Amino acid sequence: MFRNTVIALLLSVFSLAPKAQEPLLLSLKGDLTQGGLVIGQAVKGSEVTFEDKQLELTPNGYFVFGFHRDMPETATLTVQKDDQKEVQKLFVRKRDYNIERIDGLPPSKVNPMKPETLKRIRKEGALVSKARAKTSKDEFFMQDFIWPAKGRLSGFYGSQRVLNGEPKRPHYGVDVAAPTGTEVVAPADGIVRLAYDDMFYSGGTLIVDHGYGVSSTFIHLHSIDVEEGQKVKQGQKIATIGATGRATGPHLDWRINWFDSRLDPQLLVPPFEQDN
Repeated sequence: MFRNTVIALLLSVFSLAPKAQEPLLLSLKGDLTQGGLVIGQAVKGSEVTFEDKQLELTPNGYFVFGFHRDMPETATLTVQKDDQKEVQKLFVRKRDYNIERIDGLPPSKVNPMKPETLKRIRKEGALVSKARAKTSKDEFFMQDFIWPAKGRLSGFYGSQRVLNGEPKRPHYGVDVAAPTGTEVVAPADGIVRLAYDDMFYSGGTLIVDHGYGVSSTFIHLHSIDVEEGQKVKQGQKIATIGATGRATGPHLDWRINWFDSRLDPQLLVPPFEQDN
């Protein structure tokens, strides 16, 4: 994980204690960019806050946070213990996303949902939110992630359509196109939090918890080979690629989440090797 980027420490540090004291923030690595995941380590017993959210530390003092798709260009990380306080200003790189604008569509093609369909979507959305809110106390997120499927990259994080001037939901994952039935494996160790065969948008849907708010979502699956509550190991087969839900062809849509923030999976893995 994080093969290409190492963040310089202590960009902006203020201390209420004598300067001779050792720093509280020991390390910080990851991608300081929209969609990036960052892992840090602080002195045990410290309190760490990212923006307004207090982060939970592992027994070894590690913590994790992420930048959502439209994260502002600056963010604040605070580490405090007793009378010592360090405040670091993080500069987040802004990204350019592929935006496709389509005008002149009939209104029924832009927002075609019937009340019963909207009710179903809300119900399924609540199940997904509940699953993503469950988080283990395991440091699975510390592993070097691997690609969960082989095939051809066909969709990328952050892209968006604007229909008749109305921005639609951005694409929050990376798509791997491959024939129906192609194996999907766990990109890292984790615990299955949701295994659902047929959601309106996402079809076969699987969520795996990697600990401390980090999770993977896999959608449009043809089959699911694991159960909720089951522990999975990196590289273990967990599902197969399909075209369920709203999909124009068989592919895996893989997403990385940090609680409610959607992150870019491609920032966690080696370069993709396309199938010929």
